[in-house]
Amino acid sequence: MGAGAVVLLLAVWWFWPSTTPVAAIGNSVSSARPGAPKPGTDGAGPVGPVKLEALRTAGAEPGDDGRNPFRFKPKAAPPPARPLTPPPASIEPPRPMVPSGPPPPPPIPLKFIGVLERANGVRWAVLSDGKSSTPLYGKDGDIIDGRYTIVKIGTESIEMTHADGRGRQVIRLNGQ
Repeated sequence: MGAGAVVLLLAVWWFWPSTTPVAAIGNSVSSARPGAPKPGTDGAGPVGPVKLEALRTAGAEPGDDGRNPFRFKPKAAPPPARPLTPPPASIEPPRPMVPSGPPPPPPIPLKFIGVLERANGVRWAVLSDGKSSTPLYGKDGDIIDGRYTIVKIGTESIEMTHADGRGRQVIRLNGQ
């Protein structure tokens, strides 16, 4: 720990800025740190020569441009607002779109589970209503659950309508 304290003191002494006057540094070369440039070698010392002639010449005189830093100008008035004119009376506001005709039928809530094919080649669709554990069966043209008619049975989907013929819907094998 003592060696660390000594190293710390040497580092502080080495990097501490010098407080000796410039003239004393120029005269005493032995007090300069090793590796630092020696003052007085370029003839100007550590500080460059002072050019007094440049200080004696008068610069441009400030002109009288009417500028007063202690006077405040009032803010400019905002531009006048554009007058709001009402739209012409001949243009009617848009009316909301009202669907015409009867509302569309509700979607068919059955899920298509699969296809059964009998030996005579007749295809039967297997459907589920999601409420009962027994599936519903039907072939082309049959009425299922008293509300829906099977129009066409495919391998991946089934096409059905409501019993009154409205609302044709395709139900895929994945149930959607």
